[in-house]
Amino acid sequence: MSWAQIAIDGLALGAAYALVALGFVLILNAAGAVNFAQGDLVMAGGFFAVVLAGLLPLEGIAVPGLALAPLVVLAGGASGWLVAEVAYRPLRRRPAETVFISTIAVGIVLQHGANGIFGAAERRTPPLVAGDALHVGGVNVTLQSLSIIATAAIVIVLLRQLLERTQLGRRLRAAAEDPEMARALGIPVRRLTALAFALGAGLAALAGLLLANVYFVTPTAGLAFMLKAYIAVTIGGWGSLRGAVAGALLVALFEVIAGRLFSATVADALLYVALLLALLFRPQGLFGEAVGRRA
Repeated sequence: MSWAQIAIDGLALGAAYALVALGFVLILNAAGAVNFAQGDLVMAGGFFAVVLAGLLPLEGIAVPGLALAPLVVLAGGASGWLVAEVAYRPLRRRPAETVFISTIAVGIVLQHGANGIFGAAERRTPPLVAGDALHVGGVNVTLQSLSIIATAAIVIVLLRQLLERTQLGRRLRAAAEDPEMARALGIPVRRLTALAFALGAGLAALAGLLLANVYFVTPTAGLAFMLKAYIAVTIGGWGSLRGAVAGALLVALFEVIAGRLFSATVADALLYVALLLALLFRPQGLFGEAVGRRA
């Protein structure tokens, strides 16, 4: 077992998981609600890419995933905006469990819709860039893995700049931290909340494009992505963007190592054991606020 190979594979998988978890946290911070459709939006992003790849070949030349990425993100963003308007906004003053259930319902609709349109068979998206794998010191590094890592890193940096360095980012944070005060200051909280859903869904759709080339996509794949994002956010710390990234990388590395040592089924079981231990010994997560200090 090559630890260098495991590190590359885990980093590529973790980079894609990080996009899902970041979208999850964005929506959580903006709306104070958990979007349980996030995993199914990853699945939808994979199928968006499959459809676009079939519609856009140029004179028999397959369109690379990198060219499809902006369209997939836009389609995902539109889906997220719709989720906000249908499953969140009409129910935002109801108990939190109501929004949980409504987003679960949206996920089920997406799952059955994809099954009805595409069937249960696995589909694969085109790679971001085509090319042969690189062999460095006995380590097999695919261009797809490098592309996933690079794409996710660029998106994460841009997202951080958006949230911390721009007026829009400051308004998003203000709307999330104190919606009533933000409204009093003239900040359009409703539009910004919908924008957070759109950004979160766009990140999920992009992750679907990245993951479906290596792991394929099926209508039922969303649940696994949702659980991985939930575990990553729990381990990293609820509401923390850097915690979401760190948690996603840890989940992916754990999954790859356990999968190599045992099997994918055992790896999933051990991941939930690790989650229980994390909740027992550090319930606030790696970067979360201590329970006793929350107010």
